[in-house]
Amino acid sequence: MASQAATIFLVDDDDAVRDSLRILLEISNFNVVDFASAQAFLDRYDRCDAPAGKRQKACLVLDLHMPGMSGLALLQALAQRGTPLPAILITGAGTPDARAEVLRAGARAMLEKPVSPDLLLQAINRALGGTKD
Repeated sequence: MASQAATIFLVDDDDAVRDSLRILLEISNFNVVDFASAQAFLDRYDRCDAPAGKRQKACLVLDLHMPGMSGLALLQALAQRGTPLPAILITGAGTPDARAEVLRAGARAMLEKPVSPDLLLQAINRALGGTKD
């Protein structure tokens, strides 16, 4: 029996970034569900019918800096609700302090935009396998 493809929840307020990452992830055989904001993701994730222990294999790829709720705030909200997901943060304006903060919040990696396709896919595969960068 073939294993089910993992789902990548892609959250970025930039349409062009979302579109290009969606294409990369889909040709890499991931199921992709994208959102233009952290709040839109959170609203949809809260309505998920599957019990926490039976959710599909998934990873969150999200922008650190977005209008409204930031990527860091989203990670913290998921952790507070007891529904954390392995996460990769991407940013065009990362600092060592921001990197340390997102890793403390549970992110598996933080990558700089423009993100290398190979580095992103490696980080996702490590996150899905449970290892941290």
